[in-house]
Amino acid sequence: MTRKQKKMLLRILISAVLLVAAVMAPYEGPWRFLLFFPAYFTIGWDVLWRAVVNICHGQVFDENFLMALATVGAFSTGFFGEGEYPEAVFVMLFYQVGELFQSYAVGKSRKSIAALMDIRPDYANIERGGGLVQVDPEEVAVGDEIVVKPGERVPLDGLVLEGSSSLDTAALTGEPLPRSVAPGDSVVSGCVNQSGLLRVRVAKPFGESTVSKILDLVENSSSKKARAENFITKFARYYTPIVVCSAVALAVVPPLLWGGQWGEWAQRALIFLVVSCPCALVISVPLSFFGGIGGASRMGVLVKGGNYLEALAHTETVVFDKTGTLTQGVFQVAHILPQGCTERELLETAALAESYSDHPISRSLQEAWGGELDASRVESVEELSGRGVRATIDGKTVCAGSARLMEEAGAVCAPCPEAGTVVYVAIDGVYMGCLVISDQAKPDAAQAVAQLKGLGVKRTVMLTGDRKETGEAVARELGLDEAYTQLLPADKVGKVEELLEGKSPKGTLAFVGDGINDAPVLSRADVGIAMGGLGSDAAIEAADIVLMDDKPSKIAFAIRTARRTLGIVRQNIVFALTVKVLVLILSAFGLSNMWEAVFADVGVSVIAILNAMRALNTGKE
Repeated sequence: MTRKQKKMLLRILISAVLLVAAVMAPYEGPWRFLLFFPAYFTIGWDVLWRAVVNICHGQVFDENFLMALATVGAFSTGFFGEGEYPEAVFVMLFYQVGELFQSYAVGKSRKSIAALMDIRPDYANIERGGGLVQVDPEEVAVGDEIVVKPGERVPLDGLVLEGSSSLDTAALTGEPLPRSVAPGDSVVSGCVNQSGLLRVRVAKPFGESTVSKILDLVENSSSKKARAENFITKFARYYTPIVVCSAVALAVVPPLLWGGQWGEWAQRALIFLVVSCPCALVISVPLSFFGGIGGASRMGVLVKGGNYLEALAHTETVVFDKTGTLTQGVFQVAHILPQGCTERELLETAALAESYSDHPISRSLQEAWGGELDASRVESVEELSGRGVRATIDGKTVCAGSARLMEEAGAVCAPCPEAGTVVYVAIDGVYMGCLVISDQAKPDAAQAVAQLKGLGVKRTVMLTGDRKETGEAVARELGLDEAYTQLLPADKVGKVEELLEGKSPKGTLAFVGDGINDAPVLSRADVGIAMGGLGSDAAIEAADIVLMDDKPSKIAFAIRTARRTLGIVRQNIVFALTVKVLVLILSAFGLSNMWEAVFADVGVSVIAILNAMRALNTGKE
């Protein structure tokens, strides 16, 4: 507990002791209210003070005003009746118990966010005067070299120059498995260096670093309220003055019109006021969304606001980009289909022909070969735009590339039956076979699609610029409902427009992309979900939700989190309104007393807060 919470608990205990002493006192005279006043003032002075201050600032109708009016009114009944002094103290006492519960719940929620905030580095080590000096990360410029010792947090995004180590990325991704880095690898701020000493060249200023963007995203998430939160805010704004006016009418109109007793109707009005306080809704609804966002962030799912969490709960169509989203974005040789030579000879010939190129296809061929390539065997290389390469190897003309290049070389080849990017190879105009390069599906991609269908998502769709055979093969492998291929970025936006027209009025469409070349589609979808990876600036900026570990299976987790949070919100709204309306009606007819009013106000608030705290445990499921 915080120091403030401990003080409040002490006040509650002292007030409770004074209340018990007052109740047990035998005095029944006209000054009996003085026995209860110390207990009341001990627990309620701050509420009375806030009510007065708010009235002076023009903020009349709030919960402080309601509690002050109801409890002071209950004390005042002693001047023209028996006096409800114990009830007045109990109302204030239990109200403060509810406030303590609220403070504890919000504090617990903030701790879940604070755990994420711990990723902010305190300093960066930079060499000055022959030694290491700790400086503020904001003082380090792009191009400077920093040193990250074992156990320290990487302060800025950059490139490893020297050293190798394992990085703990759990604070960013929620995953416990470390990531190995070596010279040439990129590192992002927020990770913890576990073992070796690293020398890193800074690639971005702190304000543009991964950790800075994430912190800004989470800190500002509360500014984007869900419809339920906006409803409660507007509801309280109009509800409170209506309730106060109704209570006044309840106290005044019946005695004037029907000649009832003023004390009896004043008591009913006070009970009406106590019941009407909207604490349960005003506190629990925002707390539920805050808890859901905090729980998701612990698992590497960053949600930019309650409105996106609410929209995600109604997802009925999920549209995927292919490369980098459902697939790893790493090209590998999947099939070697020789004709007139061995697989090894075909692979070596293709790797030699592509040895001078940095194209991803070329690199995949060289990596598949694995060994050293004798560059002296290659006499000349000519890159043919969009078709492949023509090289002279061991005095022979080798063509490696598309079917069109085979036609130019005079080599006769049959269409490849396998799906993927095909590299045909010919030597001196004689077809030697082909190699199929494919982008492997992510290990959890099929699981992600199955989980979405299990959650009731009606359509799973893939959009890709790949050729028809490749795209449809991936869709079949992963179990997707539909696949649209050979699409340009503008075509993807048009296709999403079509899919948006086909959804139900209450349903939403989520688009999942890598956040770099899919920004237009991410912004057009109802909910944009980006594979944030470790340091994708475009993902963090363009999307509404960011998956920091690039795992598509986290989409199902995010939807479950959203639905669970929204379910808790609905439970609190229905429960609070049902109890309050029931007791309000009973109080108007004189069928409820102050103790029932206490339950309808503070009791409902405590139960709603405890229920809202369940959202904080989302990330542990």
